[in-house]
Amino acid sequence: MRTVGAKRTKLMAVACGALLVSLTACGGSDGGGAAAGTATRGGGATGQAKARTADLERIPGVGDRLQDRIPENSRQVVAVYGEGRDSADSTIVLYTKHGSTWDRTKSWRGHNGKKGWTTDHSEGDRRSPVGVFTLSDAGGVLADPGAKLPYTRSASFQAPHYWAKSHWHDFDYVIAIDYNRVKGTSPNDPARPEGQSKGGSIWLHMDHGSGTSACVSLSKSGMEYLLRTLDPDQHPVVVMGDKADLRA
Repeated sequence: MRTVGAKRTKLMAVACGALLVSLTACGGSDGGGAAAGTATRGGGATGQAKARTADLERIPGVGDRLQDRIPENSRQVVAVYGEGRDSADSTIVLYTKHGSTWDRTKSWRGHNGKKGWTTDHSEGDRRSPVGVFTLSDAGGVLADPGAKLPYTRSASFQAPHYWAKSHWHDFDYVIAIDYNRVKGTSPNDPARPEGQSKGGSIWLHMDHGSGTSACVSLSKSGMEYLLRTLDPDQHPVVVMGDKADLRA
């Protein structure tokens, strides 16, 4: 049932089979088993919004190959700096553009795919895809915390309780990474335009303390901050990968 308001909020029921495809791609109990700036331990944010590093002409640590893929009209970039190609540890940094320069707004410790990163992601490889992707839709189990992106609240996001308990809240909040998905749909829409073999359901979601199946995870407070900050009018994107691939 679709409600009407300043922001699109949808309640969806997803068939069990499609839900399992979506959630398994993003997490699952088997998936859990220095970057630009420094983040605190335990997934906390560093510094305050006003403590910015101003006058950055480029996103730090990102080479021409990926820098050139950031849309000219994008004024919000979530940069995910993986510690290594085979590492599940990463630092997530939000950059905001003011005029012609970027400010480093906030950062968090987080995780990426359990086996690291890949430039050729496929279903089940447990590696996060390297690249630049738009951020268009959000959702989760919990009520909309004030998201600017279209937000879908649905119990269908709930992680199965046969997963490890540490994963039960992974999808309380999610932001869809527009990899092999249809923009403008709920993050748990199972459609994959490039085919099932290319994987999908790659999200930003809440952290459980270890690697994911392909998603990027960070603290609940970090997710709430991103949901309340990322604005469709600012054309937000995520630039993600291990540090070596990001610099290439």
